[in-house]
Amino acid sequence: MKPEPPALDAAINLAVPPVGDLAEGGLADWRRPALLLMLMAFAMQLAFASWSALQYNFAAEMLGFDGAAIGLQQSIREIPGFLSFAAVFLLFAMREQTLAMVSLVLLGVGVAATGYFPTALGFYITTFIGSVGFHYYETMHQSLTLQWLPKNVAARTMGKIVAVASAAQLVAYAGIFLVGTFFDWTYTTMFLIAGSATLAMVIYMKLAFPYFEAPTVQHKKLIVRKKYWLFYALTFLAGARRQIFLVFASWMMVERFGYAFKDIAALFFVNAAFMMVAAPLIGRLIEKLGERKALLIEYAGLATVFTAYAFVTNPAVAIGLYLVDHALFAMAIAKKTYFQKIADTGDIAATTGVAFTINHIAAVFIPVLFGLLWLFSPMAVFLAGTAMAVASFGLALLVPQHPRPGYETTLKPRFVPAE
Repeated sequence: MKPEPPALDAAINLAVPPVGDLAEGGLADWRRPALLLMLMAFAMQLAFASWSALQYNFAAEMLGFDGAAIGLQQSIREIPGFLSFAAVFLLFAMREQTLAMVSLVLLGVGVAATGYFPTALGFYITTFIGSVGFHYYETMHQSLTLQWLPKNVAARTMGKIVAVASAAQLVAYAGIFLVGTFFDWTYTTMFLIAGSATLAMVIYMKLAFPYFEAPTVQHKKLIVRKKYWLFYALTFLAGARRQIFLVFASWMMVERFGYAFKDIAALFFVNAAFMMVAAPLIGRLIEKLGERKALLIEYAGLATVFTAYAFVTNPAVAIGLYLVDHALFAMAIAKKTYFQKIADTGDIAATTGVAFTINHIAAVFIPVLFGLLWLFSPMAVFLAGTAMAVASFGLALLVPQHPRPGYETTLKPRFVPAE
């Protein structure tokens, strides 16, 4: 008989697991769902963080890209995100946990192969392969997180997962900085090592962890429900706004301020170190304040940061803005827990895939269009981000202080639950 899944109410007590203890069902105490989520996040960031730190300098130095070319490359990277809804159909052939692992393999392969194809077409193809892995992994990881974690501790546990991912970023960025400072490794070697490290971790996780059953069987069809409209709207604007941060804030560091790849790695290292400490605290803060207040803080802060990006001329100030920007994006945990609290449990996997597609509707065309706009007015690019943050702030005012089914927004509830 198949052992029962480990108790989820102990999911947050995984930092120093007791040695030799057994969980329910005869599983070692460390073999818990929350720890698997953390290890998957670590494995993903080993490849993705390394690729992120290297990609802009690789594009500029090896391929001679300008803002328009990098915008096209980033739009290609977002196409798999737009197609994330198709993940639900893959669940007919494999389970969510398996699909997450397969996706990590694709990410590792895409990153490992990047340096072997130093042409624009090669860069586009490897970017696409890695992006398929990244986005389908993110879809499954978010779905599993919302299913496996209890609602009362989900925010703080998500904070811990972000902290573990930041630890992986520290490893990646420190390695790149040291290589750039003391060695003369090629981009090919650095990409290969990063992708291979993720592949090695996938093998370990596959061998070390069992399959964990979800508490509720998930729908294997596309689901778009009217009651989730506010979550969809916040997700759409988050996807549009995120592109300006991911693409153009980083590109500004390379193009405007002339940072080398080791400088970018050092910046990302400091950012990851900060997030290791801040993310768990942000998770606890969200639990204390509630999703509504947390989202309002995030969007007000982002509007301020994007406006400052538009006018910054001092590289030290730009670095400070970048760090604050990234910390504010961690507040997006509140959007996830808001959905967890209003969602029907069987909707999570299908709705997560749809939400990722919605998140990437704007992401497909914003990098290439804004890449062209960048050639004429970088200021306009960042001010567009300000407008998106202001719109998000307005929508966040509709998030209830205590969201739950039937009270998805502050507008008239769909029904009054029985006492």
